[in-house]
Amino acid sequence: MSWSATSASWVARVASIRRLVREDWELLRAIRLEMLADSPLAYLETLSAARRQTDTQWQERAAMMSSGPNITLLADGGTGDARVRGLMRVALKEYQEPEQPRRAILLSVYVAPAYRGLGLAEELLGEACRVARAELGAAVLELGVHEDNERAKAFYLRHGFGFTGESRPFPQDRSRPKDAARAGDTVKRELTMERGLSVVQARDAAGLPR
Repeated sequence: MSWSATSASWVARVASIRRLVREDWELLRAIRLEMLADSPLAYLETLSAARRQTDTQWQERAAMMSSGPNITLLADGGTGDARVRGLMRVALKEYQEPEQPRRAILLSVYVAPAYRGLGLAEELLGEACRVARAELGAAVLELGVHEDNERAKAFYLRHGFGFTGESRPFPQDRSRPKDAARAGDTVKRELTMERGLSVVQARDAAGLPR
């Protein structure tokens, strides 16, 4: 049995990938706080800001992340085990270049520490690529990654993403001095990566759509 088949079989036993719905707002709050505590530089929101959100705001957030041009994938334990193992959100970019392929963006990527390196990230990414193309009509999927996040960069490179050459100052780099933007030598960057999504969603060697 191939690694991809073995990994998919293992993931199916420990996690069930489904869509986030608005009624999942309490699960969303729990996993979001976990994400921000575990990887504070990976997201635009701070843990303290997320903790200040009211129940109503979390309900609104869950509704937004599960409607319109947004699809949020949630990996939990299935019936009887609602503990969230991972999360990925796909959304159409708000601004689309006229006459250019439709673009979607990958957001809120997270796999709980106990499930890293075991195939869950691959399964989530494969489903994210599929729904971006089949349901959102996107031909390109892009994402942003911190320049120092070598593990994430290697993961995306293995699965068909490439660097576009574009970058921007990383918004949550709170370690830099206030005048770093002028100095130009310590500002960390968020790098843009992308991959094409073919009309026919074939599977690559790792089990991901290509």
